[in-house]
Amino acid sequence: MNSTDLANYIEDHQIMAEIVTLDVDTPTVEAAASAVNVIPEQIGKSLLFLVEGEPVLVIANGITRVDYKALADYMNVNRRRIKLANPEQVYYYTGYEVGTVPPFGHIRPLSTLLEQSVIDQQEIYAGGGEINTLMRISISELRRVTDAPSLILKKPEA
Repeated sequence: MNSTDLANYIEDHQIMAEIVTLDVDTPTVEAAASAVNVIPEQIGKSLLFLVEGEPVLVIANGITRVDYKALADYMNVNRRRIKLANPEQVYYYTGYEVGTVPPFGHIRPLSTLLEQSVIDQQEIYAGGGEINTLMRISISELRRVTDAPSLILKKPEA
């Protein structure tokens, strides 16, 4: 899948979001933030975890490290039962390459969680389906579209 598929999904589901095509690739949070002139906290990253083998998408902001223990506690499983999906698994479940995964519009329905750090923003830029595209969306629209619960999954700062 690519940014055209995501744009079609946005249009078909009447989502208020914009696909932004850039002149540069955005393989990292820092590169994405620089490309659209925002702070890294305004970059949303879609992280796919396997919880007892089942996919769970966590949308966090660019600087947040997800706390596996907090996720395990929420999912009511042992921490060892949670793994970050590898690139092949990400592609299998979402249809997108790592670094391009949007928060919705995947080839398979995914359980989705919003990390509180995302909710603290007004608007984010998230994966846009290709390495040189991002999707701009308000947090209120993201919450409406994903209908995902928000919770604190941020790793405590040392």
